[in-house]
Formats: sequence, C-alpha cells, structure tokens
Amino acid sequence: IIKNPSTEDKELFELIKGPDFPTGGQILGRDGIKETFKSGKGSITMRGVADIEQIKSPGRAEKDAVIITELPFQTNKAALIERIADLVNEKRLDGISDIRDESDRDGMRIVIELKRDAYPQVVLNNLFKITPLQNNFSANILALVNGEPTTLSLRKMLDVFLEFRIETIKRRTSFLLKKAEERDHIIKGLLLALDAMDNIINLIRSAKDTNSAREQLQNDHELSVIQADAILQMQLRRLTALEADKIKAEHDELTRKITDYKKILSDKERINEIILEELSKIDERFSSPRKTEILNLGGGLDDIDLIANERSVVLLTTAGYLKRMPVSEFESTSRGSRGKAGTKNQEDDEVKLFISCNDHDTLLLFSDRGVAYALPAYRVPMSSRTAKGTPSVQLLPIPREEQITSLVSVDSFDNECYLLMLTKAGFIKRTPLSAFSKVRSNGLIAINLEEGDALTWVRLSTEGDSVLIGSSRGMTIHFRLDIHELRPLGRTARGVKSMNLKEGDKLVSMDVLSCIMVDQLANLEEEDIENENEEDLESKSLKGPWVLVASAFGLGKRVPVTKFRLQKRAGMGLRAIKFRIKDDSLVGLKVLGEGEELLLVTEKGVIVRTNADKISQQSRAATGVKLQRLDDGDHLSEVVLVPHEQIEEDQLISNEEET
Repeated sequence: IIKNPSTEDKELFELIKGPDFPTGGQILGRDGIKETFKSGKGSITMRGVADIEQIKSPGRAEKDAVIITELPFQTNKAALIERIADLVNEKRLDGISDIRDESDRDGMRIVIELKRDAYPQVVLNNLFKITPLQNNFSANILALVNGEPTTLSLRKMLDVFLEFRIETIKRRTSFLLKKAEERDHIIKGLLLALDAMDNIINLIRSAKDTNSAREQLQNDHELSVIQADAILQMQLRRLTALEADKIKAEHDELTRKITDYKKILSDKERINEIILEELSKIDERFSSPRKTEILNLGGGLDDIDLIANERSVVLLTTAGYLKRMPVSEFESTSRGSRGKAGTKNQEDDEVKLFISCNDHDTLLLFSDRGVAYALPAYRVPMSSRTAKGTPSVQLLPIPREEQITSLVSVDSFDNECYLLMLTKAGFIKRTPLSAFSKVRSNGLIAINLEEGDALTWVRLSTEGDSVLIGSSRGMTIHFRLDIHELRPLGRTARGVKSMNLKEGDKLVSMDVLSCIMVDQLANLEEEDIENENEEDLESKSLKGPWVLVASAFGLGKRVPVTKFRLQKRAGMGLRAIKFRIKDDSLVGLKVLGEGEELLLVTEKGVIVRTNADKISQQSRAATGVKLQRLDDGDHLSEVVLVPHEQIEEDQLISNEEET
C-alpha cells in the first residue's frame, strides 16, 4: 500500500492468502477468508490433517487406519479422542475398532484403527462431518480505532495500521528532536566556554557566589540559565584538548541528527522509508514457514446453495439495528387486532424500515446521503421477534453520520428493471437496476442531492409502470414512468420535480403500479374513472387492483386504482383519504392485488399480519376502517406486502406432468 496506494482488494487477497494457525491444519475454500477480509467478520471452515495408512501390529496382518497429525485451531486433542469414542459407543460412528494417542516430542499422532470391512474414506468423511476434526472458526477483526471498538476489513485494517505507524514515528521523532535540541543547546554553551575559557574562569573566581556567577555568565556571554549551569558544573578535565574535540564531535553529530529528524517530520516519503525498513527487520526476525494449508475446496457455510430460499422479513430500527425473521413468525389475524411485537422495544428506538424478501435476494440499502450498499439477505442474522438485532455497522461499512432511509430486495439485476428514487424535497428519478449489480464494499453513489435534501424512498419498476406518491395531508399524484414523463437517468443525476405541495405538507409514501395495471386503467372510459358519486364500494365485488391507504392512527381502506386517474408529473394530485381524527396523517400507500397478505408495522415494532381482502373497499373521500389496534402513544409506520411463496422447480415439473 505504501508503494502503490491504489492497490485493490483483489491484489491484497493474492498477497495475503489467509490466516495461519499455530496448530497447522487446513482451511477449506477461500469464501470465508474473502468475506472476513471484505467485511471484517466471517466463518472460516477448518479441518485437521488426516491420512489413510496401512499399519501392521506384531503378529497381525496389515489393516487400514486413519492417522491424524494436525488439529484445527482451538480443538483439544483429549476432547476429540473422547468425542470419537463416545460416538463409536453410541453406534453413530461405524467402522472403528480402536483409537489411541501415539503423540510424542516429535509431534502429534492419533491412530484410529478401522475394521476390516470398513470403507476408510467413508469413515474419514464421517469424522470430518460429526466430530471436531472439522469445525468453523469465527473470525472477527475488531480493534480500537480512535478509542472506539471497530470492525475492520483487511484494507481498512492495513490503512489504520499505517496511520498508527506514521503517528508513532512522528511522535518518536518529535521526542528525539526535542532531546537532541536540548542537548545541543548545552553543548553550544560548552563550546562557547572553551573559546573564552580564561575570561570565564576569572569571572567565576571573582564572583561572590554561584548565583552571581550564573547571572554574570548570562549577561556577559548571552547564555541561557541552562547553559550557564552546565558551564558552572563542567569538570576541569574537560578543558583538555581531547575532551574539547569530543564536545565538538558531539555537536556535529547532534546537528546531523536534528537535521535528519526535521526532514523526517516534514517528508512523508521519509516516514514511509522508515516504515518499510522496520517492517523488513520484523520480517527477518520473525518470519517462519506457513503451517496452515488453504485448499481450493468448498465447505464454507455461506454458500447460497446450502441455504433454503425461505420467505423472510427484514427490519431496521432508528438506532441502526438490522434483523431478519421468518414470515411464519406472524400468523394471519383478523383486521383490527393488536398483533405481535416484532422487536424488543427500547427507549428511543423505533422501527424505521421493514420489508419482505426471500433469503436468496440481495438487499440494497440506501442512505440519506444518496449512497447505495448491498448485502445478501441471508447474511442478516436470523433473530427472534423480541431480539434487538445486529448493528448495521457490523454488516456494512456505513459511516456513523449516514442514516439508512430505504431498503429494496432484488432477486436479479435485470436490465429491464429500474430503481425509482424519490427525495425528501420531492425530486424523482429512475435509473437502470443493472447499474447497481456490482456495489463496492464501501457503497456506490445512487443520486446527487442538493443541500438539505435526502434520499428517502426507493422502489423497483419497469418501463411503462406508473407511480403513486402520497403526502401527509392525504394528497396523491399518479403518473406514468415512461420516456415522456420520466426518462431514465444515470446514477449521479439529481432527478426532476414529482409533486407540488401546499405549505406544511410533505411527502410520506410511494408505490409502483405494474404496466399491466396501468394499461388496464388507461383503457377505461374517462367518465368511469371520475364517477365516484359516493357509491358504496363495500357492497360491490370488484376484482382490483386496489390502493391500500393507511393513516398514522391505524385507519385504512382499499380504494380501486381506477379512482386515481393518470396525471402529469409535478401536479397537485387528488385527495386519497378524509381524516376522521384530528392530527391524523397519511403514512402509507400500497398497491394490492387479490389474495394479498399484509404486514402492518407500528413505530414501537408491533406487527400484524392480515389478509388484504378483509379490508373494506371505499371511495377516495371515505375515512377508512380500523386496520390495527394501537397502544397508547404508538402509531402505524409501515405497510409491507408478504412475498408469495417460492415454488420449487421439482414441484413445477410434477405439476406440469400431472397437467
């Protein structure tokens, strides 16, 4: 890094192969190592070194045996032997006839004798599978950085180390410079005394006492107190020619050192040379052959193929804690019930973001500064409903001054998909999703923002979709996402105005209607779209789609999409709900189809799962019905659609064959 500051992670990974454990052993695959190097945390799969050999006992024929010569780090030899013996006695490990420890001062050797009818490779594989001969090492690169515990990636760790070495060298050099200057100051006084020794001796002999001698030396020869004291304390033997030469030589050496110290402090390249020189000495003194072998094999627990693609919900709190829970944690309930706590309620910590996804999806996290971060959904630790979760800074390198404002789950980075972004100030834009297929570990700029603005909502969309945007006072605007209304823009673009708001109003929600829904809506006659006439929609059996309109006080309704006509961008919009309670406000708009299930989330983390079909159909002017019973002081904050279950490929084939 000193020689090439632009060194990329890939080059570092080639130079630094991985951890080298003192007990040797083997590391299976490089996935765990790469994850540890990238994020600072990871799980590294280790196994001992074991071979199958033919051994011969006195008076017996040769037989197969598993010989273990190295163990995974932190695996106790006695505990391993005891575990193997227990498994053999419990009939869970077959094919073993005897086990003994033949370790001596030359090294470790555990001999596991096999039965004659045993398959050696099968026995060895079972030893790896169900005994501590293979286990996982949880790596956590945690260090104090500026006094705070911080999880570091490999690059960040090296950068912090270099900063530390630079600071250490500067402080060390400053200390040495100060000492050299103090000593040279005294030496200069002694040199002056040697040049005028006769005068100084007469001055000292004629002085009444030490103090008066010191004052006269200072006044007559312009010496400091320290120099005057040094002259008064100088021994007579230092007046010889040889001692005088030593003093001059010391002055020359101090002058050279002072010049060198000042050069070090003013020249970063000189500091880097010192670091390299010191590192080389460390290498010469402490280098040793590598003990742990890294195998190019699988075995990492983070392989996505080993993880079921279950339906989950991901929750982020205002304090920055992330957690994942299975959808099955929340049973479907009737409309208006209280629901279950989705997180442990902490003081001043509320649910901020809540989305549903599948575990194989990629989570895109967007910050208020317009930066996008990527994280596989299954990497978010699974937690119980009441658990606090994991700090997001342990999963992603998110600066403390940034706040995550939007979560999006992506199953594939399709070129035909777009990310629709809306800022607090009302600027909207759409950017191809493929532009975010390779998000760097430290994030990727998603949008450029004006001073005081913040990225607040992000949704997935395709060409021809339309967007519904709602404000806190219940106004909505509906316009197409096509080249005429909102053409695609690059990542660094700011966007265009989405909606005009009255004074005191603000944007609170956004959702996307598919192009199929939009085409159906466009084909309806104008008078049918506009004709509300206070008709009782609850008594009609409409097939949808609908827009769920939800308020902070837990009221809501389903309004047919046909009641939200398409408009031009940047208009005032239409009223979506009439509030029956003072100080109530709109918190969510969600486009619904038939048979959808919803998760209603409150600020305090109480979650209700309910069938959307049970929510009444009403007009835009209606006040809605109770969606969720709220505790005192709690408010509805988010409405999320439960993802449809993934149907396995084998089941699809079976269904096709039956058809």
